Amino acid sequence: MNTIGKLYLLPVPLGPDANPKEVLPETVEKSIEFIDHYIVENEKTARRFIKAILPTKKQPELKISVLNKHTEPSEHHDFIKPCLEGKNVGLMSEAGCPGVADPGAAIVKIAHEKGIQVVPLVGPSSILLAIMASGMNGQSFAFNGYLPIDKGEKKNALKNFEKLSHEKSQSQLFIETPYRNNKLVEDILQTLQPSTHLCIACDITLSTEYIKTKTVAQWKKEKLDLHNRPAIFIIHKF
Repeated sequence: MNTIGKLYLLPVPLGPDANPKEVLPETVEKSIEFIDHYIVENEKTARRFIKAILPTKKQPELKISVLNKHTEPSEHHDFIKPCLEGKNVGLMSEAGCPGVADPGAAIVKIAHEKGIQVVPLVGPSSILLAIMASGMNGQSFAFNGYLPIDKGEKKNALKNFEKLSHEKSQSQLFIETPYRNNKLVEDILQTLQPSTHLCIACDITLSTEYIKTKTVAQWKKEKLDLHNRPAIFIIHKF
């Protein structure tokens, strides 16, 4: 009977201009040395990352499965088969840590069901880095993903998160598709109370990193362009 391989959760930088050697520990490079099977969101960027962190890795020998919003759930079990055949598999997100706000969580779930050891490696998580730098409640916070697109539903969601943050002293985090960031900021400033705190953490770990926490009233005096820049938003009414 073959020894079961392991599923390695391989973090990647949060943006294309970040130097992998500066934001990732040596264990990521060492793991890539012996892993030839990968599950990734985008094959081109995954290969580019592997080449950047380990130029000696032979690209033709890599076996890559693509997992994204177009992947059928029925394919997930096939992606994990190499582990059952005794081979190690690396799971990568497009940015940051796999399995967190990322489709890779479905693969990790299957790995546990199959008795495959899951090995998470240390790397940058925009969610944790944002809460660390926000000055908000790092002991009680919730990541809520994307807000509704409908303006009315979005407004209600923002008000509910504001209320929840005040009642539970719990910071509320969310994200938006980068090209809609400016509209989201506009909606936040129009909806929330002036004393509510808002942290905007943008381009984390990149050369253009911007992290500021201000009240809604203070943000209304600012001019900020977040178009097409990955950002985390945190609100808290103290």
